[in-house]
Formats: sequence, structure tokens, C-alpha cells
Amino acid sequence: MKKRGCKNVQNPPTTPLAERLRPRQIADFIGQEHLVGPGKVLHTLLQQKKPASIIFWGPPGVGKTTLAHIIAQNLDLPFFTLSAIDSGVKDVRAVIEQARFAGHALVFIDEIHRFNKAQQDSLLGAVEKGIITLIGATTENPSFEVIPALLSRCQVYTLKSLSEDDLKKLVENALEKDEWLREKNIEIGEWDALLSGSGGDARRLLNLLELAASAMPQNTHVLTNEHVREVLQHKAARYDKSGEQHYDIISAFIKSLRGSDPNGALYWMARMIAGGEDPKFIARRMVILASEDIGNANPNALLMATTTFQAVQLIGWPESRIILSQCATYLASSAKSNASYKAINDAEALVKKTGDLPVPLHLRNAPTHLMRQMDYGSGYQYAHDFSGNFVVQEYLPDALSGTALYTPGDSEAEARLKAYLRRCWNGKYGY
Repeated sequence: MKKRGCKNVQNPPTTPLAERLRPRQIADFIGQEHLVGPGKVLHTLLQQKKPASIIFWGPPGVGKTTLAHIIAQNLDLPFFTLSAIDSGVKDVRAVIEQARFAGHALVFIDEIHRFNKAQQDSLLGAVEKGIITLIGATTENPSFEVIPALLSRCQVYTLKSLSEDDLKKLVENALEKDEWLREKNIEIGEWDALLSGSGGDARRLLNLLELAASAMPQNTHVLTNEHVREVLQHKAARYDKSGEQHYDIISAFIKSLRGSDPNGALYWMARMIAGGEDPKFIARRMVILASEDIGNANPNALLMATTTFQAVQLIGWPESRIILSQCATYLASSAKSNASYKAINDAEALVKKTGDLPVPLHLRNAPTHLMRQMDYGSGYQYAHDFSGNFVVQEYLPDALSGTALYTPGDSEAEARLKAYLRRCWNGKYGY
């Protein structure tokens, strides 16, 4: 029994740890140095006290909401928050009226990608007239999810996943600054389970730290992997249902498609559907996979995936689940090749290594007389002037002559590509 007058250090406060530790100043913010570091864009914006409409794009738990609060506090503006999940056009208009009455206000919209066109249109006039400064947060690419008119009036800043060092700083900051954790006198004995269980999400990391600390036996002060894993096991079912395993489940889905298992793909898709996942997110990931993992082994896969994405937008839920299922089973059952994906990776690495090599003169454009005098374009051979619409000539910088970047895979479709390239290049590039 707890003695009267003594603090209960076993049970944490009702306010979650992530909220208790939410920074109020940019100097206290951990991570996103490319935006908040000295001289960087958000640091400068706050110094100059110039409000600007912004969309923060990044994975969950990397600081989008916190940065919105910091901006509002430092600009000393009335601050309104809307959630795209449960706010309609009526709610948006009500906030705009309050902002108009106040003269100007900052409006933060979480998960702005869930706003439909009508809801986004209702914001446009207020942003244009300067009635509100808009800050939106999204985990989805705003190029796809935010209407062009609104997007053109906002600066888009990309937030990166938190590094391991960032996550450790968050934990160390919590142990130092949170009164309840200080009273618990917690030390981190092992980091692996805590970091991996967070999934790179600061909010989940701090909640996990608090749960693990509260579950530790009394007079135990060193947090181990075992303590954290016990908490994770108890929470697993809830994570599944609420979508907190977002990244784990989409990973399992993609790996099932890549591994040519339509059964696994359908199961993980059903799990995402049960967790309330945005169908456009599922469709978009299949478009990427169709090129990354199937590529030229079956070019129709990309057409199928792209059409699926378009159809999902047109049809809506729940019927679009049928379209997603058709696409997933097709992609899983298709021949696979990552040759194109490997080729662009190798090409980018080569550019990084060799720098800005000059374009050979015969490949240069020659729109002016002076350029022609300098032999720009001289010696270029137009492929269609030759038999088979092909002629042997060099297309790489001189220093990279003969460098092979693309090697077709062994699928039936790519074997035809390889045979064509072999006929053309007669052994060059290894074809």
C-alpha cells in the first residue's frame, strides 16, 4: 500500500511523456537539422518573424506537429488546430471566420492529405487573402494529395526519419528533464529493443520508454531489451488494429509481392485494410514495386499498377479493394527483375564518383553558328539513317567508355532485350 503523502513513482502522469516533453523553442528541437539548424530555413523564418504557409511532409513521429506549435508560439499568432480525420468544410469555415475576426491566425491541419478537394478549396481563399497562415502535416507526397492551387501557395519542407543518434538524444533528454523518470532513476542498459520498437517514431519511442519504465519492478533501475519486449508483446494486437505497425505491415506486403507469393500479399493487404490504411498508399507502393522489382521482365506490370492507382482514385472505398486485389495478385504472379533499379543506382553512384565529366562534342547540341564552329554536334550519326536504325558510336563520356550500367535479367522478356543489345553492340558492355 502506498503511504499517504508519498509520490507514486510507479505510475506515470496522465499526460503522455511525448506531450510533457514537447519542445517550445526551436533550440530544444531534436532532429531535422537541415531545417532547424542555425541559418537554416525555419530558424531564419522564426528569427525574422515572417509567417509563411508551409506543408511538412515526412513519416510519423518526426516533429511535424511540434514544429507547427513552435512556429505559432514564436510568431505570437492565434493558433487553431484541425484534424483532417474528423473536420469537415463547416469546421474549416468556422476557423476561418475566427481568424478573420482576430485579423490573422495560424491554422494547423494534421493529415491534410485526408482532406478532399472541397475541403482544400475552402482553405484557398483565406490563404490567398492572408486571413490565415496554413501549416499542413502529411505522411503522403503532397504532389499527389494537395490540390495544385493550394500547393503553389505553400512551401513544402521534407522531414527525414530520425537517426539513431536523434532517438538516443530524445531518450536521454527525457531521462534528464521529465520529473517522473528522474524519480524512477532509470538508466538505459540496452538500446536495441527500444530503438527498433520505436520504428523511428519519436512519439512511439517516448511512449514505449514510459510504458517500459512503468512496468519495471520496483527497485529496478536499468532498462533492458527484455523489459521493452515484454511491453511490445502486450501491445502487439493493439498496434495491428490501430495501424501503428504501418511500416512493418507494408514491408511484409511488398516483400510478399517481390517473393511471388500472392497469398502473403493478400493477407498483409487485408491487415492494412482492417487497420484503416489509405488505399491510395497501397496502390502507390505497388506502382513503385512494378518498376523496382518487375521492370522489363514484364513491362505491363507498371501499366497495371498505374491504372490501379488511377482506378482507386475514381472508384473509392470499399469497391476499390477489388481492384487492389487484382493488381496485387498480378504483380505477385509476374516474372521479376530489378535490373533497371540496379542500373540507376549504379549510374548515380558513378556520377557521384566521377563528377561532371564533359559531354562528348558529337553529342552536344549546336543551335548557334559559334557552337557549330566549335564542332558541337560534329560527327554525330543519326541512328535512323542506318540499317536496323542503329549505328555504333560512343554515348558515354570518353573517360567512361565501355562502362556497363544496365544488364538485362534472365526473364523471357529481358532475354529478348539482351539478344537485341548483343546484335547491336557485338560484345561491348558484356552483351
